Amino acid sequence: MVEPVDNNVASQPSTFDELLPAEMAAKAQTLGIKKANMDFMSTFALAVMAGAFIALGCIFYTISQTTGGATVSWGLMKVIGGLTFCLGLILVIVGGAELFTGNNLIIMAWASRQLSTWKVMRNWGIVYFGNLVGAVATALVVFGAQHFTFDKGAVGLTALNIGLTKVNYGFLQAILLGILCNALVCLAVWLTYSARTVMGRIMAIIFPIAGFVAAGFEHCVANMYFIPYSILIRSGAGDSFWQSISTTADAFSRLTWGNFIVNNLIPVTIGNIIGGVFFVALVYWVVYLRGGNKQVKKA
Repeated sequence: MVEPVDNNVASQPSTFDELLPAEMAAKAQTLGIKKANMDFMSTFALAVMAGAFIALGCIFYTISQTTGGATVSWGLMKVIGGLTFCLGLILVIVGGAELFTGNNLIIMAWASRQLSTWKVMRNWGIVYFGNLVGAVATALVVFGAQHFTFDKGAVGLTALNIGLTKVNYGFLQAILLGILCNALVCLAVWLTYSARTVMGRIMAIIFPIAGFVAAGFEHCVANMYFIPYSILIRSGAGDSFWQSISTTADAFSRLTWGNFIVNNLIPVTIGNIIGGVFFVALVYWVVYLRGGNKQVKKA
């Protein structure tokens, strides 16, 4: 006997299908509420891990940019660097950690009046500080391991040049580079909300993150590793290191904690917030969540 066909089956979405943008927006809002209501210790611990994860991506990037005298085109080098840096966000998303730049998407729940301003600021403050702790702690460990001496000091020279470039941006330039960066980072996180598998999340991450890194945009958490590490090398490397790279610490005199904070960290953080909040989170909120889902009371 042939069973009757349920005409509604064809219209029911498969549980293996990726989520559509409207469903992604609802998921982003739900996750934002969960993140903002997490207890302090869990939030801080996961933020420290995220800072360390991004730092690991920075280490991989530094190695990829160390040519050892080989001739490689600038563009190709940057594309390779972008692909290697993806390690950081893959660890954050798949491993589970709290990253300040990605958490800019929490503003979607705030815009729907499901979170108070205090809850958003609390999350951002804890996560930002935790990211800083994790990134700087990783820089200290890598410096202590004398990693900068690898390849006859070439790795250290690459790290110094990366840091020097970042502290030499103008204030407005750093803000704009930060805006462009976090628009892509938040888009990467946004795309992962559509995926139902680990491989799907990884593939969603690769192109936006590789793109922002290859283009030279500025990420505040990555810079919490890159610049402190270069400062540690400048101030703590021995004479043998400087002899191996045929230069002196004076050539990198602009690598100071003051320049790190004023010339880079502050403007890049401002830019990252603008890029994540106004260019991604609020745009999708206006399109998919504006005026809806009011049944949840303000947290």
